[in-house]
Amino acid sequence: MLKRAQFFFMVALFAVDMGSVWLGFWAAHAILVRDPDFIIGPLGEFLLLPGTYTAVMVVIYFSQRMYQRRRPVTHLDEFFQIIIANVLALLFTVALLTLFAREFQYHRALILFGAGLTIVADTLARVLHAQMQWWMQARGIGDDRVLLIGAGEIGRMLLQKMVQHPKLGYQVIGVVDAGKGDRNLPSINAHLLGALADVPVLIDRYNIDEVIIGLPESSHQDLVNIISLCEREKVGIRVFPDVFQIMASEVTIGDLGGLPLLTIRDVALQGWKLAVKRGMDVLFSGAGLIVLSPFMLLTALLVKLDSPGSVFYTQERMGLDARPFKIIKFRSMRQDAETDGPGWTTPDDPRKTKLGEFMRRFNIDELPQLINVLVGDMSLVGPRPERPVYVEQFRQIIPRYMDRHREKAGLTGWAQVNGLRGDTSIVERTKYDLWYIENWSIGLDITILIRTVLQTIAGTNQNAY
Repeated sequence: MLKRAQFFFMVALFAVDMGSVWLGFWAAHAILVRDPDFIIGPLGEFLLLPGTYTAVMVVIYFSQRMYQRRRPVTHLDEFFQIIIANVLALLFTVALLTLFAREFQYHRALILFGAGLTIVADTLARVLHAQMQWWMQARGIGDDRVLLIGAGEIGRMLLQKMVQHPKLGYQVIGVVDAGKGDRNLPSINAHLLGALADVPVLIDRYNIDEVIIGLPESSHQDLVNIISLCEREKVGIRVFPDVFQIMASEVTIGDLGGLPLLTIRDVALQGWKLAVKRGMDVLFSGAGLIVLSPFMLLTALLVKLDSPGSVFYTQERMGLDARPFKIIKFRSMRQDAETDGPGWTTPDDPRKTKLGEFMRRFNIDELPQLINVLVGDMSLVGPRPERPVYVEQFRQIIPRYMDRHREKAGLTGWAQVNGLRGDTSIVERTKYDLWYIENWSIGLDITILIRTVLQTIAGTNQNAY
């Protein structure tokens, strides 16, 4: 059952979408009516156009679950959803009016211009709506009361994520120990409320809305037992995906002569798609090198003046099919930074130069890797390449780690735009990389590139290794 605040969010979003349609078509009419060739019939006929468009668009939005906005989505992802939904609405509107309102005469430019302005208006309105909803959820309005099951490492990670990001709308009421031997909780406001047997009572006592299970090492039967405890009450149940041992792809159902089969691993980037991705790499990396060449020349001069040593820094990394290649970067650390061997850098690493600190904040040191992309060692988007010494370590302890090398290494990647850069959990980065490989699309690459640019400008996508 929806909370009152959540119902208000959904109704407000519905009103935002309808208002955007009428605003878009009104603005289009106001602009086009100045054209002497623009002819519009009676008011009733004009209202039929945005009215039909509104009905079709709302149906499409509902079918695409665009009103179930319980958790934050990026504005860029929502923008692409809005474009696709409105293109479909445009086509269906024209088809319906052609079939059932043959006498209706509409100016072709009106519907095209109106749909375009609707996309702009709805995008801006939904951004404002999202910011308001997140602001309210961060202050406890419309949030979900959560019971977290699992006091181990994964439980601590989930707990920290929810506390650090209040706009997610989760209010952690407490933690249930699952008897896995780890009761150490992080130093944040969370209480150990009891054991698994207490779950039904706790759900009722604390009016829990959602139960999140963070037990990656639990057996199938353990999970079934835990879920059965939660199902006695009317609560939402979520399971952290590590229980599937780093299964990155979406599960799809197929059949074998009528027998159901689950597809848990598929490679999206193959065949003609490889040629398309390579074409994008050559086009954008070549254009980037041409446009940025004056800036890169200035950076090289500043690096030389800032500290003694070479301008560029090359390092061996592992790429496609685990083949080594030399990655190129502007030097951001002292010349003798790795005298004692390789190591991860830290935010306050004393080995970084003054200019290096600034370059890393805005990823300027990564720009020479456009050369790696142009010659084919790397791609613009893909799993970030690691050094051979780390690859050898990670492959021993992380299942499917070497699957990252089924595609070219990237200048940026899905893990990086989701905050997993540098000295962060390699397990989490591996999951994001595998998901990208198995769900690749041109749109996903474009989304990652745009998010990288925006995060770089804001200084929130810092390179740390």
